[in-house]
Amino acid sequence: MADTDLQELNEKFGTPGKNLQPDVVSELQSIMRIHSLSAQDLFYKWESYCIKMDMDGKNLSVEHLRSLKQDIQGALERSNRTQHVHIKTEKRSGATPRSSLKNTGDVYGMLEGMVPSTPAAGKLNKSASKRRHQLETPSMARVKSNVPSSSPDYKSPLRIENQLDAMNAGSITSFNDRPNPGEVVEVLNDHLKPPEPPIVPYAESRIKLTAASDQKKLGYKTLAMKSSEASEILDDRIDEFLGLVRDYANIDEGEFGSAASQSTTEIVAVGRIASDSSEGKLNAASLVLETSRRTGGGRRISLNLQKLNGRYQFFPGQIVALRGINSSGNEFVVQQVLELPLLPSAASSLEAIEAHRERLRGGPDAMDSDDEPAPLNIMFASGPYSADDNLDFEPLHALCSQAADTYADALVLIGPFVDVDHPLIAMGDFDLPEEATVDPDTVTMSTVFKYMISPALNRLVASNPNITILLIPSVRDVIDRHVSWPQEPFPKKELGLPKAARIIGNPMTLSMNEMVLGISSQDILWDLRHEELVGGRVLDPHPLSRASRYLVEQRHYFPIFPPLDRQKLPKAGTADGLPTGAMLDTSYLKLGEMVNVRPDVMIMPSALPPFAKVVESVLVINPGYLSKRRGAGTYARMMLFPPKVIDQESSSGGMVGHKVFERARIEITRI
Repeated sequence: MADTDLQELNEKFGTPGKNLQPDVVSELQSIMRIHSLSAQDLFYKWESYCIKMDMDGKNLSVEHLRSLKQDIQGALERSNRTQHVHIKTEKRSGATPRSSLKNTGDVYGMLEGMVPSTPAAGKLNKSASKRRHQLETPSMARVKSNVPSSSPDYKSPLRIENQLDAMNAGSITSFNDRPNPGEVVEVLNDHLKPPEPPIVPYAESRIKLTAASDQKKLGYKTLAMKSSEASEILDDRIDEFLGLVRDYANIDEGEFGSAASQSTTEIVAVGRIASDSSEGKLNAASLVLETSRRTGGGRRISLNLQKLNGRYQFFPGQIVALRGINSSGNEFVVQQVLELPLLPSAASSLEAIEAHRERLRGGPDAMDSDDEPAPLNIMFASGPYSADDNLDFEPLHALCSQAADTYADALVLIGPFVDVDHPLIAMGDFDLPEEATVDPDTVTMSTVFKYMISPALNRLVASNPNITILLIPSVRDVIDRHVSWPQEPFPKKELGLPKAARIIGNPMTLSMNEMVLGISSQDILWDLRHEELVGGRVLDPHPLSRASRYLVEQRHYFPIFPPLDRQKLPKAGTADGLPTGAMLDTSYLKLGEMVNVRPDVMIMPSALPPFAKVVESVLVINPGYLSKRRGAGTYARMMLFPPKVIDQESSSGGMVGHKVFERARIEITRI
C-alpha cells in the first residue's frame, strides 16, 4: 500500500501522536482490498458498526476488525439475495390481474403505489375494513399467512422485510425481550447521590418556564427562500463576528483586511470556512476562506496551514478569525487562529435564586422550611419512539411509566413523533387502535398522533397532575406542515394532548426555574463529527467534546454550512433508505442562534453514542434515541440539586452564576 494510504489510515483510525499497530494496519488493508474501499469509506463503515454494536470507536483491535469484515460481507450477501428475489419477481409482473379490482374505481390498477403515505381509509374504519379487505395493502402479518408464493404479487409484502435485511436491520429485537432494561450506561457527577422518589406527587408544580426565544418569529413562510436574502444572512454573520473579535481582542480596525487581497502586510481576516469542491470531505488541500461582500467582495481564497503545525480544527460553515499574510495573491498563509469570544455564562439575581429554591419545596406545606429542598427530576428523550417493525410506541409508554413511578417534575420529549422516515408510516401500512372510532374520510396524521401517542401522556398526567411536559418538533414529523428548520411548534389542536403538555419551537432557548435550557432536534453532532477537518496535534482529542465546543464557540445550534449530504447520514427505513436531512431555510438561520447567554444545559439528540459532557461550563447531553431501528434505545435523567448562594455572593448583592454543571447528576439509561 502506498505511503499516502497508510498515512490516511493513521489519520482516520489512529490517535494523535500514536500510529496503528502493524497487525491492525494489515487487517484494514485486507478489508479495503477485498471490498474495494477507500480509507474514508472504511472509516464510515467502522463508525456505523460501532454505533450499531454500541461500542467505543477508539477500541480498535484485530478481533473487532474481523467482526467488521464479517458484518460487511453479511450485508453484501443479504443485499445480493434481495436483488435476486426482486429480479425473479419482476419477470412475472405481466401475470393476469386478480379479480380483487372488481367494484373499484381503479379498474386498471393505475392508482396503485400513487396514494399518499396516509393510512388507507378501509384500515381506519374497522367495519369498512371487513367489507373492503381485498382492497387493503396487506400488512406483514397477513402476508405471511394469506399470500401464496405462486402469486405474482408475492414480492410486495416482503418489501419491508427485504429492505430491513438489506440495510443490516433485519434482526429486530422485541421490546419485551430487550437486554438490560433500566441499566445506567453513563453517569456524570456520580458523587451526587440521588434521593428516594417522593411517596406522593407534589401539590404544586415545582417548575416555572420562561421563554428566551421568540416563538412568533418561527412562524415564517416556508418554501419561499430567496438567494439574495440567504446570502445577506451569511454575510451578516461574518460581519457580526468581525465586530466581536475586534472588541474582544482589542484589535485596531486597520489591522483587519481581506484574505483574498494580495499584500505584504500581516492582517487579521474573518470569514467562513468552505471547500473549493462540492463533493468529498473537507481536507487541507480543498480548504478555502470565504469573505463577506463588505470585507472581501465575497471572494474565496485557499488557506495554507503549514505554519500551524497541525494545531487546527475546522468544519464547513465555521466562522474563524485568522492572522496571516497573502503575499502571492494565490493563498493566505495562516500564522495563527484567533480565539473567538464566548457568550457570558447564565446568571440570576439573588432574589430570583431564593424564589426558585422556595418553589422546589412543592408548596407551603410540603416540608419544613429549614430542610434542603429535593432536587428536580427531569427526563429527556428523543424520537423515534418505535422500532421499524411496529407502531406500538412501547418505549414511549415505558418512559411515561418511569416518569409516573418516580413523580418526575418534567418530561422533555423531542421529535420525531410520527416519523416520516419510519417504513410503516412511509408505506401507510398500519392499523389504528381498536378504540379509534373515527370517520375514515376525516382521518389525518394528527389522528394517528391522537390515538397512538397522546394516551401515554394523558395517563402520565392522570397519575402526576403537576408534571411539566414539553414537546419539541422535528423536520421529520409528518404532523407538522412547517417543513424547514428553524421550525415553529406544530398546532396542539386535534392532538388530544393534556393541558400540562406544551409544544415549543425547534430550536428553543428557555428557562426552567433558573436553569437556561437550549434544545434542538437537529442531529448537528453527526454532521460535525463527519465533516470536521482535524490536524495531527489537535488540543482536544475527543471528537464528541470538540463537536460540542463548536456549538458554544459559534453561538448557534446548527453552525455547519452547507449541511451534510443525505447519503452520509444514517440510513432511514424508507424504500430508498435516504433520510429527510437538515431541511435548512438559510434566510432564517439567525433564529437558530443562542440568545444572550450560554445555555446552562444543551440537549442535542444524535445518532452518535449518547453522552453527557461539560464543555465551557455548558452541560451538553445527547440522550440518544428512545428507540433504535432494531430495538430499544436510551434516555437521560437529570437530578438538579438546589442552587446554593455562598456568603461572598450574598454580600455582593450582584448576579449569581447558576453553575448547573456542578450540581446536576446525569444518568444515561437504557429504556
